[in-house]
Order: sequence, then C-alpha cells, then structure tokens
Amino acid sequence: MEIAIEVLVFLFIAAAIAGFMDTLAGGGGLITIPALVVSGVPPLAALGTNKLQSCFGSGTASFLLFKRKKIHWQELRPMMLAAFIGSVAGTVIVQFIDTRVLGFMIPLVLVIIAAYFITAPYLKLESPEPRMSAGLYQKTVLPAIGAYDGMFGPGTGSFLAVAGVSLRGLALINATAIAKPLNFATNIASLIVFIFAGQIMWLAGLTMIVGQILGAWLGSHYLFKVNPKILRILIVTICLLMLGQYWYKQFVA
Repeated sequence: MEIAIEVLVFLFIAAAIAGFMDTLAGGGGLITIPALVVSGVPPLAALGTNKLQSCFGSGTASFLLFKRKKIHWQELRPMMLAAFIGSVAGTVIVQFIDTRVLGFMIPLVLVIIAAYFITAPYLKLESPEPRMSAGLYQKTVLPAIGAYDGMFGPGTGSFLAVAGVSLRGLALINATAIAKPLNFATNIASLIVFIFAGQIMWLAGLTMIVGQILGAWLGSHYLFKVNPKILRILIVTICLLMLGQYWYKQFVA
C-alpha cells in the first residue's frame, strides 16, 4: 500500500499531538490508532504500525528508569516474561479475526477505552494491602493485560498501573514506574509477531516515530503547566471525532 505525502503529514501531526498529550496525561494510543484507521490503513496494519511507534516511547522510558535504578531488572524479569507471553498470544489471535469484524471491533474498543480514560482518575481503587499474591498476579493478570495489548493496545500502561495499585497494594508512583517495562515487554512481543505477519507500514511508522519524539519533547517543556483533566477531554474528543469520521465513511457514505 502506497501512502500519499499528505497522509504522511497527517500521521506525523497526529503522532506529534499524541506524543505531546501522552507525556502530560497519557492516552496517546487513542489518537494514533484512529489516525491510522482514518488514513485508510487496513485494521491489522494499523495495529502493527502503532506498535512500531509505541515501542519507541515505552522502550525509552524503561531504559531511563533502569539506568536511574528506579526499577530493578532481577525483580521485573519474570513479570516482563509473563506480560510478553500474554502479548504474543493476543497478537497471534488477532491475526485470525476477520478484517471486517476487526474494522468494527477496533473503533468499539477505542470508544470503551476512551470512556475509561475519562473516568479512571475518579475510580478509588487503592488498596493498602495486596489483594492477590505475587505468583497468582504474575500467572493471570499480567498475561491477560498482555493479551489485550497484543490484540488492541490503548490504555495498557494505565491498566498495568491500576492493577499494581488495586491488586498488589503498590503506591501509584511505583506502580506507574513498573508499568513502563511491562508495557515495553508487551509492545515488543506484539511488534515481533506483527513483523513476521507482514503487518507493518514502515514508512508510516517511522514518520510517526519522528512526530512522537517532537511531541514528547514539547510535552516535557509544558509538564506541570497544563491541567491533565483538560488534556484527557481533548484526547477523547479527538479520538471520537476521528472515529466518527471513520464510521461515517464506512457505514453511511
């Protein structure tokens, strides 16, 4: 599939906006996947290409956290493996879903995640004590979230952080830090499968990586200066507008 220059420009801008907002409030996938879908990229290729650019962000964050010794490899290695395996399974499964069904499922899942993204800050899920043992958490919750990331993706980092807080009794800042390498494990696992399946639009993905870098750099300069609640509303609004355009083109026009 050849991509017109104006489409690449659109994807670059979308990725830059996603990188900017993701740095400040999270939820960048709610912009990048709809942008790919609206651009006419086939559903599987949209998911695969999004993984290409997602790996860059989660990988960079994980590297910096390990380097600064905020998290430790020996502790996280088995957890990352569990998340990796789950993501491989989810990505393999999604390859066998009919593209017409997938074309409907992706926007539907994104709407559900958008609703969660708006309401999540108001959910009181903190637990002072672990509600689940480390072993059970590693064998069930992490592979399940990994499978979701392999199949769809947006919101995975948030799900991992919320699971750490609500099920393992972690402080939010610690759960968020641990979520980064776990999310990188799910991203890289999914990306490997998508590469072997030939579902990566390389030019689009590389263009979006550049946009993400620019957006993240700009976002880092506005950290703590912008109200995250307003950004969350903007992210969801952009997501729903693009999905509305997609549904109109698919089912009305």
